[in-house]
Amino acid sequence: MSSTGFEELKDVAAEAGVVVEPEVEELPEPKIDELGRAYATGKRKTAVARVWIKPGAGRIIVNKKDHTEYFGRAVLQMIIKQPLVAAERNDQYDVYCTVTGSGPSGQAGAVRHGIAKALTYYEPSLRSGLKKGGFLTRDSRVVERKKYGRKKARRSFQFSKR
Repeated sequence: MSSTGFEELKDVAAEAGVVVEPEVEELPEPKIDELGRAYATGKRKTAVARVWIKPGAGRIIVNKKDHTEYFGRAVLQMIIKQPLVAAERNDQYDVYCTVTGSGPSGQAGAVRHGIAKALTYYEPSLRSGLKKGGFLTRDSRVVERKKYGRKKARRSFQFSKR
C-alpha cells in the first residue's frame, strides 16, 4: 500500500474514532557475551561447528589454522564466506571456530551455518537477508544407514542365476 493509501486509511479510521498505527516489527536484542562476541552452533551431516564472531579485520580461523590452510579447496573457502558476502560484511568481522566430525565438505557447510547464525545474533537486522539466501536453514541430509540383507544402503548383492 502506498503512503497516500495509508494516509487515506488513517483519515477514514480517524472519522470512525479508531486509532491506526503502522505495523513496526521489533528486532530482538543482540546476543553478545562479555568479550563482545556472538556465539552460534552450525551443523551439517555429522559435522558440528562452534563459531564465535567479533568486529575485526575479516580473519577466519578454523581449528587454530587460517581457513585457507584448513580448507585447501577454493570451493570450500567460498562456501565459508557466503554468509559474510551476502550480508556485505566481508572485512568487518573476525571469525573463530572449532569444527569436528564428518569430512571437509560437511565441515565447511557446518561453519557456513554457524557463521550465518552468529551474524544474526550479532546484528538481528541481517536475519531477513540471510534467511532469503537459505543460510539459516540446516541442511538435514545425512548418509542413509546400511540395511541388513543388502551390500550398502540400497545396493543388493549381485544376483547369480547358477
